[in-house]
Amino acid sequence: MNGVLTIDHPAWIETETGDRARAVRTASGIWVVHWDREGLHMSCVSGTEDVKPTVVTTDPACLPGTVPATLKAGLDDLGPTQRLANPWLWDAISTAILRQVVRAGQARKLYRAWCKAYGTTIDTPHGELAVAPTAEEVLTLGDAQFASVGAKFHRSVLQAAATHHWLHVADWQQMDAGDLAAALTGVPRIGPWTASAAAADYTGDFSIYPHDDLAVRTWAAQIAPQHDWPDKKDKSFRPMWTGMAGPDRTALHTLTLSTLTWGSHAR
Repeated sequence: MNGVLTIDHPAWIETETGDRARAVRTASGIWVVHWDREGLHMSCVSGTEDVKPTVVTTDPACLPGTVPATLKAGLDDLGPTQRLANPWLWDAISTAILRQVVRAGQARKLYRAWCKAYGTTIDTPHGELAVAPTAEEVLTLGDAQFASVGAKFHRSVLQAAATHHWLHVADWQQMDAGDLAAALTGVPRIGPWTASAAAADYTGDFSIYPHDDLAVRTWAAQIAPQHDWPDKKDKSFRPMWTGMAGPDRTALHTLTLSTLTWGSHAR
């Protein structure tokens, strides 16, 4: 299945040929993931191939009839989608932290500057790619180093998260999405939004994503402008959204991830 690729994660770059590429770290090595007209390709460039990145496939055709017809029609036009589940929990956590209090475009620039300055850079046929600094490397950075890439605001929470990650990662990696999100809120300055976004990115389960996120609201309103959506600060959006999916968590996952993909994808 070629279909559509979700490119919500800021690591995805557009190559000179219009393809997409990204470097990811798994438990066994660093992989380069490349998307072109033939679909998704993965190659291990450092370490071993023992642990391969996984892909979550989603098909909006499976959505229930409780989803408004105009919204469902727009998602059906998108078709089946693929999203790379983030294979590295620390990257999922640090990415969600870097998204705090900044707009999506600014967060993308910040993440890439962060990875380039302090992470691991790889020369590939698709251009220079970088993975984030490890939690251990983050703990060695000084205040000026955070400030130099625009992450001064995020310093204390990144350092707290790095410490907690070192202590708890073995347990966190075994948890399901809901338990992981709950555990991450134990880190100072990680609230429910950051915790849920990180857990969804890592596990690939978007039934626990923060459903009243601005991106979900924005893309839903653009897909189905005729629908009577609540205002941006209206707290009724979340119960409306989950009600559309009904009691099936798979439907909620599909509705949320398909909507996010509609707004950020490559064909």
